[in-house]
Amino acid sequence: MSARTLPLLFLNLGGEMLYILDQRLRAQSIPGEKARKDEWTDVDRKRVMNDIITTMFNKKFMEELFKPQELYSKKALRTVYDRLAHASIMRLNQASMDKLYDLMTMAFKYQVLLCPRPKDILLVTFNHLDAIKDFICDSPGILNQVDETFRQLIETYSCLSAGEFQLIRQTLLIFFQDMHIRVSIFLKDKVQNSNGRFVLPISGPVPWGTEVPGLIRVFNHNGDEVKRTEFTTDGNYVTPQREGSFDLYGDRVLKLGTNMYSVSRPVETHMSGSSKNLASHAKENIVPNPLAKEEMNFLARLLGVLEVKTPGGSETGFRLNLFTTDEEEEHAALTRPEELSYKVINIEATQEPGRRAELSRILGELEVAEPRPATSGKGEDLLALMDGL
Repeated sequence: MSARTLPLLFLNLGGEMLYILDQRLRAQSIPGEKARKDEWTDVDRKRVMNDIITTMFNKKFMEELFKPQELYSKKALRTVYDRLAHASIMRLNQASMDKLYDLMTMAFKYQVLLCPRPKDILLVTFNHLDAIKDFICDSPGILNQVDETFRQLIETYSCLSAGEFQLIRQTLLIFFQDMHIRVSIFLKDKVQNSNGRFVLPISGPVPWGTEVPGLIRVFNHNGDEVKRTEFTTDGNYVTPQREGSFDLYGDRVLKLGTNMYSVSRPVETHMSGSSKNLASHAKENIVPNPLAKEEMNFLARLLGVLEVKTPGGSETGFRLNLFTTDEEEEHAALTRPEELSYKVINIEATQEPGRRAELSRILGELEVAEPRPATSGKGEDLLALMDGL
């Protein structure tokens, strides 16, 4: 597995999360002068987007994220997104959070599958960050945070070889390989089958730097071309006009990773029969594994800098429903297989053995690092970090 995959996974999934939240907040917002106290307004939407993006691109958080490290379980990453989604006044219940995560993961999985070259995953990431910058174009301070992450991406990934990008792509596909959630947008566009598997096109632009298939060249031992044979293909391939820009600003050319919710359309998810088979794979998260300590430290480092804003005073948290009605949301919560549902994990740990054992049980692990004296550094000690959450 590639130790450089985590930042790309997090940023792209985070970008998809912001697309969905923005679309749903716009759909449910009421003009400010007409809105009741418990209804969304456009001011609330902007506040939620700003708060989440500010937290997502926190400097310390990004520093931890960009450190070379292996990917961890879906449960660990899901915990981070639970925390991130609640970094403002917005509140999602279990079913809506499940649906949000399904949409995020399936959208990015489709983008990874369709990337012409492994390196184009970086262009997909840039498309997400370009759109995020549009969300906070009126907030220069937050914009600088995103630009700094842009520069970190360019510095980290511009020097990688094609083979290293291929390893990153394989690592992402391994992460997504057991996820086959049906999404109505993909089903309607006929890019996803009823079993939740994607339909890959056999036409369109070929990867930059390659030729349109249809010609076989034969060379002799001296490297001279001695024969050419043409053949027909089932696809209609074309040569791309230019390569997408990998600079801070520029035309990415590739459209993967742009906001597919910018045009109003339903974004329902449905549980397919094949996706229910994920239950057996989900149980793997319960089996003890040797990465227990490392995964808990990973959670501590990341969650230690994600501050959830609890509404104070008379201010109440606004609930966002990703379903059409409350009844649909309740039905989804009841019918979703328990093994596929992720709980919002509120981690609180001290040096007391009982608390450490409870944390171990929640994360589905058996082995917990021995207690050590707490330190003041947020990225230095597991117990000190989690004590402050």
